[in-house]
Amino acid sequence: DGEKVTRELVGKNFFLHDDWLGKSRAECATALLLELNGDVKGNYVDETVERMLQNRPDFFKSFSCVIATDLNEESLLNLDQVLWKYQVPLVVVRACGMIGYIRLVFAEHPVVESHPENAHPDLRLDRPFPELVQHVDSLDLTSMTKQEHGHTPFLVLLLKYLNQYKDSHDGTFPKTYKEKTALKGLIKTGILVNENGNAEDEENFDEAIRNVNSCLNETKVPSDVEAIFSDPACRNLTNQSSTFWILARAIKDFVANEGAGALPLRGSIPDMTADSKRYIKLQQIYQSKASEHVARVKQRVSRLLDELGKPRESISDEDIKLFCKNAFFLRLLRSRSLGEEYASASAKAGDIEMHLGNEDSELVFYVALRASDRFRMKEGRYPGESQDSVGKDSDEVKEIASLFIKDLGIETRIKTDCIDEMCRYGGCELHTVAAFLGGVAAQEVIKLVTHQFVPFTNTLIFNAMKGTSLTIEL
Repeated sequence: DGEKVTRELVGKNFFLHDDWLGKSRAECATALLLELNGDVKGNYVDETVERMLQNRPDFFKSFSCVIATDLNEESLLNLDQVLWKYQVPLVVVRACGMIGYIRLVFAEHPVVESHPENAHPDLRLDRPFPELVQHVDSLDLTSMTKQEHGHTPFLVLLLKYLNQYKDSHDGTFPKTYKEKTALKGLIKTGILVNENGNAEDEENFDEAIRNVNSCLNETKVPSDVEAIFSDPACRNLTNQSSTFWILARAIKDFVANEGAGALPLRGSIPDMTADSKRYIKLQQIYQSKASEHVARVKQRVSRLLDELGKPRESISDEDIKLFCKNAFFLRLLRSRSLGEEYASASAKAGDIEMHLGNEDSELVFYVALRASDRFRMKEGRYPGESQDSVGKDSDEVKEIASLFIKDLGIETRIKTDCIDEMCRYGGCELHTVAAFLGGVAAQEVIKLVTHQFVPFTNTLIFNAMKGTSLTIEL
């Protein structure tokens, strides 16, 4: 940032105040940002982004992510072009009065640890492996004491009664609601009865019945993972392929061979009512099988690295183990550059028109922001910066907005009151809106850097007047 702190900037910028007047804005903002966390280190470059892009574009190559704010349209598109070339993610953050905007820009973003909510456990009860079958067969419910019977892990109960169900149904696996209800009834018959003819309170049987729907599922490769396996980057590895694609290919080959159509076993089991000895034994069986699968995948990774002329140590055992554990939840996101979004020929005009047809859609503020950007490029200032020119600026921005949607081939008329509101802000940042956007942007940056959790794709519009937001892929 090559700007100096002026009184106008103090009124607009969340991180500036009067004590810094006349000083480097980059220096002042850095000092205040570092106060937020004593463990963070920061630096600044007292030079404009435009000059950096012109003289030292390689400067941006070293970053794992770049966050941009308060750039005009031309500078933003130039930065986007450089970062896209270097495969560096870009996060654009803007606060204008009560309106916020965040845009995530990346060519390709793989997610290994997506942490999905309500994921089903990977128990393979529809295709139990030999070690699990042997263990379950070794347990005889009829010869157990009452204490043992009531503390048999529900996984054992599920598999035992599933086998009974299949024996009486021509070996078919229960899939429909009616079939699973019948299995639940069968499990219920196994609950012990006391001398008065009343059913004993056996929580493990209740757990087995409750978990029929979540635990008895067909073992198959999820569609998101199938899409990764079918991707040309997975099928056609090169010496330049990333760790993600090499591991994905190894898993793909495992599924087609040792896995017999299934991904590596996750190796974890849910909590349940059981005595420690049998729970730990069951846990060890799953963990041991998962370790076996990891070892098989590791062999495939080593062969692939040899074929690609890469050192085997370039992918660690921990990376392989983590990848196998999360194989069910792999995600691959691809986004569009700002250049593609801003070009009329490649803009998603259909999606924009659909949202503009809804009077309550927040996308109208996207159009207002784009029109404001074009005004800024022409006039060198935000519309409405001067109190005397708010009305005149608003009329000009409305005209720019009309031309913008006309260039996209959109016939829908937009509400002009949002443009009046945008010009009334004069480009000012409200502390509360800036703080909210900063929190959201920080969360998305962490996702991009760590490859954990799934970032939104790819645009967020926040309306602080209503407390509503819109995410849309543009």
